[in-house]
Amino acid sequence: MSKDYTVSDIKVMEGLEAVRMRPGMYIGSTGSRGLHHMLWEIVDNAVDEAANGYADTVSVTLNKDNSVTVEDNGRGIPVGIHEKLGVSGVEVVYTQLHAGGKFDNDAYGFSGGLHGVGASVVNALSEYVIVEVATEGKSYVQRFHSYTDAEGNTHSGVPEAPLKETGRTRRRGTRVTFLPDKTVFETIEMNFEIISKRLRELAYLNRGVRFTLCDERARGDKKEREYRFEGGISDFVKYLNADKTPLYPEPIHICGQKDGIVVELAMQHNDGYSESIFSYVNNIPTTEGGTHETGLKSALTKIMNDYCRKTGALKDKDPSLSGEDFREGLTAVLSLKMHSIQFEGQTKTRLGNTEAKPAVEYVMNEQLVPYLEDLKNSETAALMADKALKAAKVRESARKAKTMAREKNKLDNAPLVGKLSSCTGRDYKINELFIVEGDSAGGSAKQGRDRRFQAILPLRGKPLNVEKKRIDQVLQNEEFRSIITAIGTGIGEDFDISGLKYDKIIILSDADQDGAHIRAILLTFFYRYMKELITEGHVYMGQPPLYKLQKGEKMQYLYDDAALNKAIKTIGKGYSLQRYKGLGEMNPEQLWETTMNPENRTLIRVNIEDAADVEHLVTLLMGDKVGPRKEYISEYANFNKVDSFEEKARRQKDEGSAQ
Repeated sequence: MSKDYTVSDIKVMEGLEAVRMRPGMYIGSTGSRGLHHMLWEIVDNAVDEAANGYADTVSVTLNKDNSVTVEDNGRGIPVGIHEKLGVSGVEVVYTQLHAGGKFDNDAYGFSGGLHGVGASVVNALSEYVIVEVATEGKSYVQRFHSYTDAEGNTHSGVPEAPLKETGRTRRRGTRVTFLPDKTVFETIEMNFEIISKRLRELAYLNRGVRFTLCDERARGDKKEREYRFEGGISDFVKYLNADKTPLYPEPIHICGQKDGIVVELAMQHNDGYSESIFSYVNNIPTTEGGTHETGLKSALTKIMNDYCRKTGALKDKDPSLSGEDFREGLTAVLSLKMHSIQFEGQTKTRLGNTEAKPAVEYVMNEQLVPYLEDLKNSETAALMADKALKAAKVRESARKAKTMAREKNKLDNAPLVGKLSSCTGRDYKINELFIVEGDSAGGSAKQGRDRRFQAILPLRGKPLNVEKKRIDQVLQNEEFRSIITAIGTGIGEDFDISGLKYDKIIILSDADQDGAHIRAILLTFFYRYMKELITEGHVYMGQPPLYKLQKGEKMQYLYDDAALNKAIKTIGKGYSLQRYKGLGEMNPEQLWETTMNPENRTLIRVNIEDAADVEHLVTLLMGDKVGPRKEYISEYANFNKVDSFEEKARRQKDEGSAQ
């Protein structure tokens, strides 16, 4: 019998209750990513003060109780009484959704964040928030908290009292302290390194602004970092190229504006083959590019072709070089400041403003052309042109190789004969491709899979490290040719995601050093030549079990040491333990049940949260320079983990038997 639907069923959520009910709508998730998003919203407000010229210092402190304090020396949140609401500006900003000074261009010329939503969302999802404001010689404070009443109703971000004047002061700015609500988030412990990387990035993007980070939670001495870069994004490019070999000593830096859009670009070529462009709008990373990146690419291609013809590097009869040629080995950071940003989709990762493209093109024409024509820059300009000409020759060779490969594939699909075990289904939205390490594991996977939607491609050898190779060398590698043909999208400039044959591409390798190396090589390949597969969420890593724990007829597969430790305590004495050293040790039924069956398996989706950090790490770990890689491994690898878990488990078992 259906329940009547009446007006009493319509729930009106007042104040910040809507945020509390659906936190994912506002911060993305209640996991670590959403937790840090809370901090970014408050940091963005501080950075907006700096970006508009009102502040030069932003500090973040991680307090002992897991609360976080963000402070700037800007103008301070307005403390006057709002004429319509009858409460202070601080209370309006922290209790009203869609309230703030960023909806027109009067208070802020440029701004990021959620444009007035951020502060109130943080208040709604915190146990308490303390806002301190120093402005016009006076200091003020207001506290907010969330609580549950006697009837079980939660009240979010409630002011404890009106804004209170606390005295006179010479300082100015805003200090916000908030404690994320542990009943909302999976964890409320923020990650020092994640915050440090974001503050460093913001310091590069906001030249001369000082960012500090202090961790009061650390045992012993406080953990502190400070970032301030007078070179701004030019220093950023130097950092990104630090583990590469630059083609010329200093990055090219240009800055200008058109129609209210401020365009800043720093770029420098290196002797590698990969193109790395990082773009930002009002300090927000646009990892999927957009109209501003399109403007950069089109302007660079036209300007450099004109330069090559003017200097005779290209003759009249020669075809123009492609944009890909001029961007080989290019590291560039493009930063825009503009009003009324329009992002495509909900993720703020692709700029949609059509006016951004002509603005970037205009500034580049105004400044890059004179730079190239200046005699003191003639060596740099010649090196750029020479690298592009060499790239064009390699590209032409690669084009011929790809054409031949396509023709060969049409005839007999030669690279995949005896390798790819295709699935019978033709709906790419449910199909999966497992790239499996080794013939033995590949054989088990072929027998154990569900052939209706799972395809298997075994790797017979370790693929090339593409970070050290040109595209023509990559295309000569049989393993990569097989992967490219199987996936169906093409690579590089020819990449077209509409040709994708599988929704999930799953890397399945052993849980040992060789397996980790193969994963790193494959992920580097996807990052360099099929990045959209990662950004669109199609690349995964399979998680085979590390252990099989058995006692009588009861059997458990366990995927990490923590799970094993817990299982041993539960199962008691008299168990047997098997440590899987490779996929080939599992029979087809075991591999299906533990690693391939969608109902039981665990997959890790690969994504790019910090594009600049990914670029730095890929270069560091997969590039040519040994010294920086050794330093990184020495700093972050744990060499003290000598006692293996199997030994510990065996000892626990023996001790249990003795008891």
